[in-house]
Amino acid sequence: MSDSPVAMVTGASTGIGLAIVKQLLDSGYRVAATARRESLARFGELSHPQLKFFALDVTHAQQRAGSVHDVLQAFGRIDVLVNNAGICTRSVLEHLSFDDEHRQFDVNYFGAMALTRLVLPQMRQRRSGHIVNISSTAGMVAMPTMGCYSASKFAFEGASEALWYEMKPWGIHVTLIQPGFVHSQSFRNAMFTEKAAQSLNDENDDYHIYYTEMLHFIERLMIRSPSRPEDIARIVVRELRRPGRLRVHATWDARLFNLLRRGLPQRVYHWVLYRGLPRVKHWVKP
Repeated sequence: MSDSPVAMVTGASTGIGLAIVKQLLDSGYRVAATARRESLARFGELSHPQLKFFALDVTHAQQRAGSVHDVLQAFGRIDVLVNNAGICTRSVLEHLSFDDEHRQFDVNYFGAMALTRLVLPQMRQRRSGHIVNISSTAGMVAMPTMGCYSASKFAFEGASEALWYEMKPWGIHVTLIQPGFVHSQSFRNAMFTEKAAQSLNDENDDYHIYYTEMLHFIERLMIRSPSRPEDIARIVVRELRRPGRLRVHATWDARLFNLLRRGLPQRVYHWVLYRGLPRVKHWVKP
């Protein structure tokens, strides 16, 4: 239907992004699915009369402006922006360079905020719209070897909270979706910085055990997780239908982390999380 709401989804070719696209289509939305040009082939034979594909690397200013222009030309408006594109860099702080940090923030923070700025004027003109930011439990709980990823999500959440207040007078909703570990094979595509990769492959490096233990730990959690991308997608559509909440804890472990953080004294909370790290007593050689 030509009067159906229009949703633009970034990072839509796999995982949670692809599940969101399918759920939106099933719910009657017209959908602009975006992904990097080299990832568009992943959509395969996915086809729907209400679906159009657009090449977008969220780190490129010209592509951001061009994609928003093209979506508006194709659909006439953008009612919903789902900022889902993201990457996760594995590295201890000592193994991060400025370029490593900037690359992480380019995708997870700067790109999403820049795209949001592009769609807000036409939302404000209509005094309606919804920004859905796919965050992570890493936006409230930092883990070893994932500090830069957490930093980008903490920034993402802070800006989203400010935006919630700024847009409320205009009738525009802002929602942060916080998934925890989701059943996926994405751990096989873990990105390591140059120094982190060297450490991972060098058993004599002081940080080698950090990487091996955390890599296997996260792999186990993702494989065993009962949460699926489709579960997150259903929650996104539910929040679009019943907007209002800023933060939505989208998996059981996200809800658990939130309860622990709110219910335990800070010293106890950090001790509990530290003791839960895999073989942490062996991380430093005697």
